[in-house]
Amino acid sequence: MNNRGSTSGVVYVHSSPSAVCPHVEWAISGTLGVRADLRWAAQPALPGQLRAECAWTGEAGTGSSLAGALKAWPMLRFEVTEDPSPGTDGERFCFAPGIGLWHSRTSANGDIVVTEDQLRALASGSRGGESFAHGVDSLLGKPWDDALEPFRRAGDGAPVTWLHRVG
Repeated sequence: MNNRGSTSGVVYVHSSPSAVCPHVEWAISGTLGVRADLRWAAQPALPGQLRAECAWTGEAGTGSSLAGALKAWPMLRFEVTEDPSPGTDGERFCFAPGIGLWHSRTSANGDIVVTEDQLRALASGSRGGESFAHGVDSLLGKPWDDALEPFRRAGDGAPVTWLHRVG
């Protein structure tokens, strides 16, 4: 492991066609350097689809690598979280078909971090209250939360697989 520091996170695959599940496992395995043998369960929010979760540990930046590997399958719905580590903010990645990938930094308590530059750009580009509110919603990932929420609830109590990145 390099000097980037160790962290952990979770991969939530909210929905995947069964034929894609082995590819998801290979993508996670390739990123973490350890075999991912996920426990797949039916996704009640979308019959015929499967869901799985895995907790991971690895160096800072692993969450980004996992999200990059998973977005190769645009029919997936997934989230990747990375916990903050010394000197590094946490991160959250969400992907939903039709709207693509969203990413934000997260604080130690899990709040979405919106930077000064993002707010300045939003304020200078908005055309009024509704436009500004829509921009804030986008910065906070509301379209992705709306798209993924039914799939999150359907996974309450699902089994979680633990994986540790090989350094």
